[in-house]
Amino acid sequence: MPKNNAPKPTPGLPTREQILDFIATSNTPAGKREIAKAFGLTAQQKITLKAMLKDMADEGLIDSAPGRAFHKMGGVPKVTVLRIVDADDGGNVWAVPENWQAEAPAPRLRVRERKRGALGVGDRILARTEEAGNGWIAHPMKALARGEELILGVLRQEGSKLWLQGVEKKERREFQVSDAGEGKPGDLVLAEKAGRPPRITARVTEVLGDPFAPRSFSLIAIHKLGIPTVFSPETIEGAEKVARTPLGDDREDLRHVPIVAIDPADARDHDDAVWATRDDDPKNEGGWKAIVAIADVSFYVRPGSDLDREARRRGNSVYFPDRVVPMLPEVLSADVCSLKEGADRGALVCHMQIGKSGELKSWRFTRAVVRIAANIAYEDAQAAIDGEIEHPLTETALKPLWACWHALYKAREKRSPLDLDLPERRVVLDEKGRIMSVAPRERLDAHKLIEDYMIAANVAAAKALEAKKAPVMYRVHEEPSREKLVALKDYLKTFGVEFALGQVVRPATFNHILDKVGEVDFRQQVMEQVLRTQTQAYYAPANHGHFGLALGSYAHFTSPIRRYADLIVHRALVSAYKLGPGGLTEGEAAGMERIGEGISALERRAMEAERDTIDRYVAAFLAERVGQVVETRITGVTNFGFFATVEGIGGDGLMPVRDIGGEYFRFDEAARKLVGEHSGTEYASGQRLSLRLAEANPVSGALRFEMVDGKGASPERDVKPARVIKRRGRPANIRHQGRKR
Repeated sequence: MPKNNAPKPTPGLPTREQILDFIATSNTPAGKREIAKAFGLTAQQKITLKAMLKDMADEGLIDSAPGRAFHKMGGVPKVTVLRIVDADDGGNVWAVPENWQAEAPAPRLRVRERKRGALGVGDRILARTEEAGNGWIAHPMKALARGEELILGVLRQEGSKLWLQGVEKKERREFQVSDAGEGKPGDLVLAEKAGRPPRITARVTEVLGDPFAPRSFSLIAIHKLGIPTVFSPETIEGAEKVARTPLGDDREDLRHVPIVAIDPADARDHDDAVWATRDDDPKNEGGWKAIVAIADVSFYVRPGSDLDREARRRGNSVYFPDRVVPMLPEVLSADVCSLKEGADRGALVCHMQIGKSGELKSWRFTRAVVRIAANIAYEDAQAAIDGEIEHPLTETALKPLWACWHALYKAREKRSPLDLDLPERRVVLDEKGRIMSVAPRERLDAHKLIEDYMIAANVAAAKALEAKKAPVMYRVHEEPSREKLVALKDYLKTFGVEFALGQVVRPATFNHILDKVGEVDFRQQVMEQVLRTQTQAYYAPANHGHFGLALGSYAHFTSPIRRYADLIVHRALVSAYKLGPGGLTEGEAAGMERIGEGISALERRAMEAERDTIDRYVAAFLAERVGQVVETRITGVTNFGFFATVEGIGGDGLMPVRDIGGEYFRFDEAARKLVGEHSGTEYASGQRLSLRLAEANPVSGALRFEMVDGKGASPERDVKPARVIKRRGRPANIRHQGRKR
């Protein structure tokens, strides 16, 4: 407990000056009760004090913080909630008050961490604050959940009352609205919790609009996860200024080389471009020379600039079907840095020598000026190679690229990386943002080609920095833990597939499992379980290899427009190869671990936002099919029902156990299946069946199914977990505890 430095006051009703002095010198929150106690006030004097404090607040002399403690107007409460907004290369962490009502800009407080590196941008803390010289210091008292006080939801009217229904799939509670502000029934709003259990209400802080309008689904994820979408005027001004920087004359001139960029047809930015030709070096007979040209972002985004701080705060670009939230302002991400056809662009170029069997024999890195010969969509590049369309660069650029890729593919097959062919859903919108289709994204050889060139360049970047003994921001993917392998063994056993523990586990081990499974109904389920067995990849300066790709050294180098990790690798290469300005600073080199932790967390945030938004689009697309029978596949089984996904479209929905049929179903936990007590009917993972789509909620992204025989079901918010009845000598039975129908 901090010692209170406030002098012991003279008993009696204090003056305004005495109240201000007490608040300023107290190291603990000073509310009406603390002031009254310090001055030894009587009951009648407390009434007078309350009126004095109200007058002082009205006159702008003091302000109140949560908990009704007072502080000097324009100052910071003694104890308050702070949000971490920056962490610099020197290890300093900075925060701002989460709720700042004053007209003056919110002050930045330097946080004195108990454990260095424990806090990252976006974290929330309850902290004790103190004024020190011309600044403020914060001493963390407690870490708070991110956004634990905020709810994103839709307003619903019932009689004379408004209720807030959260957008989370798992959030089945509704909160009575104590203050709707300008919100109206049906609005998507951001609200904060108020009151104390059991009576917690919601106060609307921001109205976001119609949750069902086109382009609203990504907005839900953006607000829910706190993804920054607006660049400050200083950052925009800095971007426009550096965009005018001349590339200089000391670059390798590659404008004569027909380098091409192959990207999605709807790509908003173009990080990378490729070229290959036969190698004329007699020491590499039958081999290839290849170029991977990457946007030279490090030339424009210098360490320590407003641009750099904002890029690190975002960590990566976030891609949604209807928009992209860029890491860099559009003047850079979509224009000056983007490798556009026919325009001179700065590039950091990886020159590779590739053997006839696809092995990476040598590499070098230069800063160059390039002029992209063409921006080609994956589908068009593939069609040109397949002879379905004519393209002027087919002979000079595309065919040599494909021939070299066949060699790279041989090397890939030899090392046998993890091969999970799980479909990626693609949402197609019209110009007004309305959903045209949702379908698995087609995977062409053109996709694999670019992927393998990028992998080769990423390996070259890591090995080049290792050879120079320079710092590396590795992309790390560790091997699965024993616990996950044991779970996989138990899972595979339910399908009659054996998996021996104790063996040296490699990616090829899992590929062999899929080969044994073959083309069966549950193949995709097994692939998904194998994916869940893997660890999560992350960024770090310590190398632990990339298990999934079966590579010993791997770094992300090829997407600096959209990933901060790649920008760090570019800076390291610029420094190591002495390629000019924009290299890695000593501070960045020393803080690589902290930077890696931060951008790994931001990557996970982006993945969650993208996944949740796709689920909402899928639910919106399926909303028109509510009441129809759809073909589904069971993706998971629990004691309260099973989850199923619509074949070819996706989206997970619940089929509650109470609505499966008129008998008890027992849950076989080991086999992950439900078994009818009398009929023996089974519902297990991977099983395909026809179900009626009962509900599709675009706001939450949730689906709910019913059996085709027409048995009804109560709304999803009434679904309760099943009760497990254990009986001696036989498996547990399941009985639903919900209301009778």
